Amino acid sequence: MLTKRIIACLDIKNGRTVKGTNFVDLRDAGDPVTLGALYATQGVDELIFLDISATQEERKTFASLVEDIAKHINIPFTVGGGIRSVKDVAPLLEAGADKVSINSAAVHDPNLIEELAKEFGSQFIVLAIDARKLDNQWTVYTHGGTQPTQHKLFSWAKEGQQRGAGEILFTSMDHDGMKSGFAIDPLRKLNHLLKIPVIASGGAGKKEDFLEVFLLGCADAALAASIFHFNEIPIPELKKYLKDHHIPIR
Repeated sequence: MLTKRIIACLDIKNGRTVKGTNFVDLRDAGDPVTLGALYATQGVDELIFLDISATQEERKTFASLVEDIAKHINIPFTVGGGIRSVKDVAPLLEAGADKVSINSAAVHDPNLIEELAKEFGSQFIVLAIDARKLDNQWTVYTHGGTQPTQHKLFSWAKEGQQRGAGEILFTSMDHDGMKSGFAIDPLRKLNHLLKIPVIASGGAGKKEDFLEVFLLGCADAALAASIFHFNEIPIPELKKYLKDHHIPIR
């Protein structure tokens, strides 16, 4: 089994970290700079910063906030939100991002994936997919989970890989914030369908959920937000638990 990663996610709105349930009912979770620095010292493997309202507000990600966070961490740092073109990426990389995450803009124009991969390399490109199960199919949503699309999870993930995405970040909107475990079945299917790493997001509530997502969901990485923000599961405790259960963890 390849080494697994634990990722902390900072969902940002109006410069603050927020967290909701099923993408709604957002509540304040703290200062992103403080949280990012804390997670880095606690041993989280990567940090993801998602400016969740940038697309809806039709603006670019706050590069200054990205820079402030980057100054306080020494771990891989992915940034997403409001990226619509190649020229939007360079300021984020200059501000300290190691990778960028694209979602709505890629659905609108799939060629963007190829353009970014050609310009910066596939290893820099994370295709984020927000989906929920409708009529027994996983339907892809955009604009912070507010707009359903014609895309389906598995075909869109495969197309993203073919166009040059280096990773898939799959968030189950049905599981988001519910703390009842990750969406194991679609994660396992994505793992078998794709050759690139899959990050599991949505549903982490207890340490056993991470063990399950690695063993049964075959995820390459597992992402969580609120359980870290509100110190429900300390990161060092989680990593020790996984090591004790023979999960290769960084």
